[in-house]
Amino acid sequence: MPAKKKPKATASRIGKRRKNGAAARKAARARNAPASARQPQGVADGAKQTIRRLKAQLAEALKRIEALQASADTDFLLDILNRRGFERELHRAIAYIKRYHASGALIVLDVDRLKPINDAYGHAAGDQVLKAIVAALSSQVRSSDVIGRLGGDEFALLLWNLSETDAKAKAASLEQAIDRLAFVFRGSTVTAGASAGVAILGPHAEAGKALEEADSAMYLRKAQRRHEA
Repeated sequence: MPAKKKPKATASRIGKRRKNGAAARKAARARNAPASARQPQGVADGAKQTIRRLKAQLAEALKRIEALQASADTDFLLDILNRRGFERELHRAIAYIKRYHASGALIVLDVDRLKPINDAYGHAAGDQVLKAIVAALSSQVRSSDVIGRLGGDEFALLLWNLSETDAKAKAASLEQAIDRLAFVFRGSTVTAGASAGVAILGPHAEAGKALEEADSAMYLRKAQRRHEA
């Protein structure tokens, strides 16, 4: 039998095939397009607003964290570093000294008669003495140096680029500055005084040992001052 001839494609069938092909290509392009391009404009604007809001909240949270960290390292009464903050700076300083072959000195200073002042005139009087001592210490050191309160009536100073001779001379001048302070409570003139010990920070320094060394030197100095008195 002779083979059947395929019916010729009509114009309507050709048009339908073209239309279906165009629709398929359009759908493929939509599937491959970025998500932002497929979203309605309102949805995209909403997403941008959400991103901006979250970024602002993150920035505020980071500022809050920074403020909390600063307050955790600060003595609220005297507005200087507390023990935690000072020890952190001491570790940093020793790491810098070891890396760059720098030098420094640690001075531990103890107020001599703060407890009798507190007992006789109250803690408000003791706070006044502590604030005056911090002001005296600040006037004797450079802006690059660090002052901290280790606790109670004990302070520490981190001083850069001092020889042992210069560090001991600085400790003596700090004692003299505090010895000169005088206070009047209930009509009585009161003085405090302080004893200071020194540890030199070199390439082999360790924070804990340096604090122990300066603290021991301070107690020896305190005993010497009592004997002199």
